Amino acid sequence: MLSRGIQKVATQLQDKEFSAVELCSKCVQRARKLKVLNAYVTETHEIALQQAKESDKRHSQGNTHGILDGVPITVKDNFCTQNIRTTCASNMLKNYIPPYTATVVQRMLDQGALLIGKTNLDEFAMGSGSIDSTHGPVRNPWKYPYQASAVTSGTDNDTPISSHVRQSESHVTEPAESEWFVAGGSSGGSAVAVATGSAFAAFGSDTGGSVRNPASYCGVVGLKPTYGLCSRHGLIPLVNSLDVPGVFGRYVDDVAIVLGAIGGHDVFDSTTVNDPFTAEILPDHISVKDLHIGIPKEYYAPSLSSEVFQAWQKAADIFDNAGAKVTEVSLPHTQYSIVCYSVLCATEVASNMARYDGIEFGHRANENRYLEALFSKTRHEGFNDVVRGRILAGNYFLLKGKYEKYYIQAQKVRRLISDDFKKVFDSGVNILLTPTTISEAPSYTDFASVDHRKQSEQQDVLTQPVNLAGLPAVNVPACLSSTGLPVGLQFIAPMFQDRHMLTVAKWFEQQVNFPISDLCCQIDRDVPDS
Repeated sequence: MLSRGIQKVATQLQDKEFSAVELCSKCVQRARKLKVLNAYVTETHEIALQQAKESDKRHSQGNTHGILDGVPITVKDNFCTQNIRTTCASNMLKNYIPPYTATVVQRMLDQGALLIGKTNLDEFAMGSGSIDSTHGPVRNPWKYPYQASAVTSGTDNDTPISSHVRQSESHVTEPAESEWFVAGGSSGGSAVAVATGSAFAAFGSDTGGSVRNPASYCGVVGLKPTYGLCSRHGLIPLVNSLDVPGVFGRYVDDVAIVLGAIGGHDVFDSTTVNDPFTAEILPDHISVKDLHIGIPKEYYAPSLSSEVFQAWQKAADIFDNAGAKVTEVSLPHTQYSIVCYSVLCATEVASNMARYDGIEFGHRANENRYLEALFSKTRHEGFNDVVRGRILAGNYFLLKGKYEKYYIQAQKVRRLISDDFKKVFDSGVNILLTPTTISEAPSYTDFASVDHRKQSEQQDVLTQPVNLAGLPAVNVPACLSSTGLPVGLQFIAPMFQDRHMLTVAKWFEQQVNFPISDLCCQIDRDVPDS
């Protein structure tokens, strides 16, 4: 049941093969079994079960809200949810309970989806490993030594949250650091929730690859839609000009269904498109004979692993053998994109983080001497080193005398990067095929041994150019490496060609038959019921 796609589950709910309450209970049980992975920050199981009862009532009356009615989902903990705490995995917002719900989340709930929890992330979505969270690191479910781990019950009751909501339980023992792999970031908790079967879809936010990166490491589909196609209202901002609500699913059809539910104009977000957005189901029978696939030569990064390169080559051969035209293309300014991204990211972070001053909301330090001291102590206690570092860098880039040298120059380079993509697509290329990450998931020991800034630069090098250009992109699991870890590949399309991109991605998914169900089977075998 938990390894099926949304379409299959929706049909079975309509045919009353099982109820929404039964389905929700299965997902809740799976989430509780896997607390050691630390995917969840806040559980909303009671809320979800109540929503499931209402869904079953609608199904019995033949009056469902649509294909998502009764389907369990999760939401990254930087999307606002009314009366349910939203922490951004930071001490700064440890006790924050929003008075409203993010538009994309509300649209899912309006269609009958069941919210079973808020998922873990890097603090304020700054990171590529989901290890920089005040709630602890997220662990990749693949190759995890479940039998060597244990969890205990117990709830932290210090946080004033709804009686229907609770924090995830703490751990008794953890395996040695070298024995587990990072989930990717910053949306690692959402990726793990979908990969392990505790949710059929999940929201993440993608600023420089924060959906596609963990999707690649965890063996699931991760969609970053075109900038402006989905509302950012209620997504706590990191970099307004780059942030995009993203979607995780086990299958391409799953993310396409969710995109159909959440896409379109929102009066609360002036950056969303005004054109009508029509949700469409992807076809089952797809041909790629008239397709032109581009292979950017600049994405052959020096640090690209042989496993990822071989998967990339094999994928190109699959398209070529199916009759598609596959050619090498050039995106010459790709080499400057990570520097450009770093400058623009830091400057907008500095602006966005200025609102956390201990006055309006969030953490407030015990400091009564003078206002500047209150600001300083609040921000020191509330933010971790990564967030403080980006704030300092961003304010430096915005200083008089530095603004023209760094920020304006980065904006000019951003335009050149965007023009590179436009020229390639104008030349007749329909879709770009690239690796998503430079390697399969690294171990926690290896990942944490590298400076955070350098680690983010290495991990984001293949994903962040898409954000700079505002294009849609999707990670699709391609294979398992020789060590049994997922390897993902990225499809990139012109702006607002999201559906065409997903159709091509679905065709590729049909060819490779990635064994995502094997992970659920392993969990059922190795992890006892809680």
